[in-house]
Amino acid sequence: MTDPIADYLTRIRNAAKARHRVVDIPASNIKKEITKILMDKGYILNYKFEEGSNGGQGNIKIALKYHTATKQSAIRNLTRISKPGLRKYCGGSNLPRVINGLGIAILSTSKGVMTDKEAKKENVGGEILCYVY
Repeated sequence: MTDPIADYLTRIRNAAKARHRVVDIPASNIKKEITKILMDKGYILNYKFEEGSNGGQGNIKIALKYHTATKQSAIRNLTRISKPGLRKYCGGSNLPRVINGLGIAILSTSKGVMTDKEAKKENVGGEILCYVY
């Protein structure tokens, strides 16, 4: 696997389209941070970090969120922006707006993984990992 973040996003996207309640994903530190952001912004119901045996990274169990009446997923679209073949960076002054501010962009900055709105407050730029809406 050359791009673990793309694999993470694809697993969530596929599970949401198949209407699964829970998705199991191999863990890494950046995936844990992205999961925390998705939880804080209300795109997922809950998550659980499971430790691996023999000091391994373990797994992340994510409970997906659906609308009660329409049964639509809270995550409409997950798009990987910065890829291993072509990295996308932005400065603190020209951060992207996703669907005119309705969605979020997740960035990897020098101060950690954060959303575009948090990065704008702290005036830091970084690598644009993905768009979520």
